Amino acid sequence: MLQAVKALVLRTIKHTDSTVVLKTYTETFGVRSYLVRMPKGSRRAGRTALLQPLNRLELVVDERADRELHQLRELRLHRPYLRIPGDVLRTAQLLFLQELLVRTLREEAGDPGLWSFLQQALELLDTADEVRDLPLRFLLGYADALGFAPAPPEGAEPYFDLVEGRFTTELPLHTQAITPPLTALFAAWLPGPLYAPAPGTMLPGQRRELLDALLRYVRLHVPGAPELHSPDVLHRTLG
Repeated sequence: MLQAVKALVLRTIKHTDSTVVLKTYTETFGVRSYLVRMPKGSRRAGRTALLQPLNRLELVVDERADRELHQLRELRLHRPYLRIPGDVLRTAQLLFLQELLVRTLREEAGDPGLWSFLQQALELLDTADEVRDLPLRFLLGYADALGFAPAPPEGAEPYFDLVEGRFTTELPLHTQAITPPLTALFAAWLPGPLYAPAPGTMLPGQRRELLDALLRYVRLHVPGAPELHSPDVLHRTLG
């Protein structure tokens, strides 16, 4: 059955000389893979440009319940990015978000809340004047959208248990935890929407520490999630 869907490009994988497998996250069906025919000659470059990481597309697809790889009939760019192309900081963040989603996003059904969150995050990345703290806000919101949001502190607990997702008065035996002095900074970020400013000035290295801790938190709560490679580039870009 032919259906029109909105989708985010997660990645492409070469299938044959004339086709690629397009892995997407769609508004309607969640994670979906489509077989895309690549034209020859000058038209090939145009289609390749459409399939760049996290591009926002409109697709017409042939959905069959008995298939894992569905046929793509039409595609076009739904909303082009304006400030991300040519901006080193925004591009590094886009590639970080892409790798995170490729390695951790498993939903095979539509999720309006998650779709809306991802759309808002990408729009902010493309249009907001200040985006340096967006990766931290994104990880917190992403955990919330997937159902394992960190519980805010009840008092001044000195540790945050990354396995249990809550603040504690004692260091857990498994030692997978955020510890002082980073705990107080982490608590100050909770809760907060994507567009909220940083709660205070961070000391050198604290943004990196907090980002790495939140990545560990996400990986602990997504079974089988591998380590990411893009954070090293992102850290160098953020400074």
